[in-house]
Parts: sequence; structure tokens; C-alpha cells
Amino acid sequence: MKIVLISDTHGNHNFIIPEGDILIHAGDVSLRGTKKEIDSFIDWFQKQPHKHKIFIAGNHDFYFEEALKNNIKINDTNLNYLNDSGCEIEGIKFWGSPIQPTFFNWAFNRERGEEIKKYWDLIPNDTDVLITHGPPHKILDLTKNGEYVGCEELKKKVLEIKPKLHVFGHIHEAYGKTVRNKTTFVNASLLDDKYRNVNAPIVIDI
Repeated sequence: MKIVLISDTHGNHNFIIPEGDILIHAGDVSLRGTKKEIDSFIDWFQKQPHKHKIFIAGNHDFYFEEALKNNIKINDTNLNYLNDSGCEIEGIKFWGSPIQPTFFNWAFNRERGEEIKKYWDLIPNDTDVLITHGPPHKILDLTKNGEYVGCEELKKKVLEIKPKLHVFGHIHEAYGKTVRNKTTFVNASLLDDKYRNVNAPIVIDI
């Protein structure tokens, strides 16, 4: 199964997306989170040729936090929007969450510690592919200021359940891939910290 990973496109749809079986977007599909931006993203994302598509929201995507789920119009039956929820595709179990540690006045903010841990406790132990917007602590989360800003409680959960793949974004400058304890971690941010289109989608075989 070939999975194509992208994140943090922020309304920029001028990307060449590699072929694959599943296309995953790990949030920040928009710049300001307006309905117009969200509708534009969904229209673009639905047109991608991949058999299955999955996305979550990110901290820029205010509309997803404010709107009722039935107000989000998705016409493609092979497109899954995950919001602290999961899906199964050809025997592979996916779970997605937009939640992140509090970061200024953005969407889906939760306080570190017990408050955010409640959301990570929802992740099933048999998850194969975990999709979160924010990274785990000290895994592809180093900012240009030299700070590790990932979530400590998320890291504990990931090390506990050991998914095959954990994809995220949020920290643009930490783009890349690493493997730890048999889990492949991918920061799939396509824009850099200055919001320039410089990074390529990452393709993983699972």
C-alpha cells in the first residue's frame, strides 16, 4: 500500500502530488480558516486521483472547529475527514486528530498535561496509521528558535501503541522523516517557516 503524505499547504494547491493508493493531509489546509478556503481545499482534494483520501484539520482551520460536521460538504465517498475518529481501509486502521498543545489563539488548542491527554487516550491501541496535526515531543518538532515544542503526552501514547506510521505537520521547519522503535514518523509540511513552497510530498509503503 503506497501512502502519499502532505501537510500545511495553507490554501496553496500548486503541488505535484505523486501517485499512490492513499493520500493523507495532516492539517492546516487553509491560511485563515474561512469557509471559502475550506470549500476550495475540499474541491481540490476530492479531485486528486488517489483511490482513498484522508484529511484532518489544523490550527489554522477554524471553520472545522466552528462548523457542525454535517455542514462540511464532502461528495467523495472515498474521502474521510477524521476528527478524533478513525477509519479502516483495506485492513489498515487509521486515526486522526487535529488537537494540539495551546499555541497562541489558534483552533483546536488544548492545555498540556491532563486536558490534552484525554484526547490521546481516545486513540485505539491497534492503530496502524496515526494522523495528528502537531508532532510528538522531540520528534521532528524543533523550531528555528531551537525549541522542541511537540506534545509530551502524545509521545507517551505513540511509544505505547507503536503504530506503523505517525504523520503530522505544524512545525514547518522540522519537515522530514525518521524511524524510532519500528514506527516511521513523518513531518509532511510542504511549506517552510516563511510559507514558501519548498518541500515535496513524502511517499511511504506500508
